[in-house]
Amino acid sequence: MSYINTIRCLLVTLAAACITASGLSAAPNALAPGAQRDPWLGRDEILARIKAPEFPKRDFVITDHGALAGGETDARPAIVAAFEACVKAGGGRVVIPSGVFLCNGPIHLRSGVNLHVSGGATLLFGTNPKDYMPVVLTRWEGTMLYNYSPLIYAYKQTNIAITGKGTINGNGKEGMYNFVKLRRPDGKGSMHERDRQALWRMGAAQTPVTERVFGDGHYLRPGGIEPVECEGVLIEGVTVTNMPFWCVHPVYCTNLTVRGIRIESTTGNNDGVDPDSCRDVLIEDCYFKTGDDSIAIKSGRDQDGWRVARPCENIVIRRCIAAGKLYGFAIGSEMSGGVRNVFIEDCKVLDGKRAAIYTKSNPDRGGTVENVYVRRIEVGHVNEAAVRFETNYHGWRGENHPPQFRNFVVEDVTCTKSNNYGVYFDGQPGTPVRDVVLRRITVGEAKKPLWIHHIDNVRFEDVRINGELMPASPPLTPADERKLSIRD
Repeated sequence: MSYINTIRCLLVTLAAACITASGLSAAPNALAPGAQRDPWLGRDEILARIKAPEFPKRDFVITDHGALAGGETDARPAIVAAFEACVKAGGGRVVIPSGVFLCNGPIHLRSGVNLHVSGGATLLFGTNPKDYMPVVLTRWEGTMLYNYSPLIYAYKQTNIAITGKGTINGNGKEGMYNFVKLRRPDGKGSMHERDRQALWRMGAAQTPVTERVFGDGHYLRPGGIEPVECEGVLIEGVTVTNMPFWCVHPVYCTNLTVRGIRIESTTGNNDGVDPDSCRDVLIEDCYFKTGDDSIAIKSGRDQDGWRVARPCENIVIRRCIAAGKLYGFAIGSEMSGGVRNVFIEDCKVLDGKRAAIYTKSNPDRGGTVENVYVRRIEVGHVNEAAVRFETNYHGWRGENHPPQFRNFVVEDVTCTKSNNYGVYFDGQPGTPVRDVVLRRITVGEAKKPLWIHHIDNVRFEDVRINGELMPASPPLTPADERKLSIRD
């Protein structure tokens, strides 16, 4: 580790310590076996702070401003006009009525306005990338940049919402998702991957964010719904489908509620909800059928995450259902700013996911994930593991900033079957996964019960795999077995 990067990591650690000491974070006590305080009281403190925004009872219907249903005439000018009228009146609802309405370009939310997509309505976004210019400030896989506007975007707004029983269709398969298929002129990979690697290099080199300009002529897909630096955000009731990239991606938001939404978006990288360096977040009663993680908690990538040094903290996830591909409830892999105080309960993970509960990172990331509490999770048939800790996630560029995973309690998890391992721990030499309790975990059938590599103070209490009670202190996986990874 270079001297400069060592100092950067130290500054991030000191900043996090100062935030905790100042009372800005309501961290529960660590899970030490003798701890007196019930850590789940921390969940109640978080919920007491989260208040969904309220709006004046005024409606501004887009058809009153010239929008035509049918999905062929651009309704965006009418939507913009309705927003302007709503803001001028002091706030209320901009209403998308029943019907299909084409929107050629992004919608930028405004303070005090609720974008209401009525039952029977479809908000269909256009496919021309040039319509999503000019570029806006956003975060892409954990690195700040200026890129195409997300389909629904907000920057530094207060009390905003997206509600209703209608559908938001990102038209990704017909449009900007296809950036991943465009080949470089030399045939060596895709244009999308070229830009992705360029952005990573900019973040690692600490290129000024104002110089990280992508958008027109570049091929980084925009996100779906993306409020940035907003306070008092509600996303409720809508169905989100066919997005070009991450579906719901709040960045640097405070007091965020995502309730009762349905995400059915199954192309590559279609994460469901990814709170990114957010504080005081409630995600409840949602259904996810996604092409990637259902929920992934994030806080920035590598050097750019350390620079920003904003953790994702005080997160409550409850009564959600995860279906589709890849992972159920994840933390990472972009977690360099830290993740803490996470409560996940009463959720289901249906057949087909790789892992149900997954904390992932790699030795480039740095950062700390701590104070994570999970309980009452029902899991069907998974491909990799029911519970998985991974500090060797793909994308490692060879640096030496291993992450720290500590202070977890995972309890009352039932899993029907895993094609690989029941429980999987993969720490790093010198930075083991530490201070973890797994309690009342049952995996009915697994090819191998355990993968255990670099742990410290990990305790099993009534963990049963293949009908057998696992030892309280789980044994390390033999060296010859560790030559193979879960991906083999």
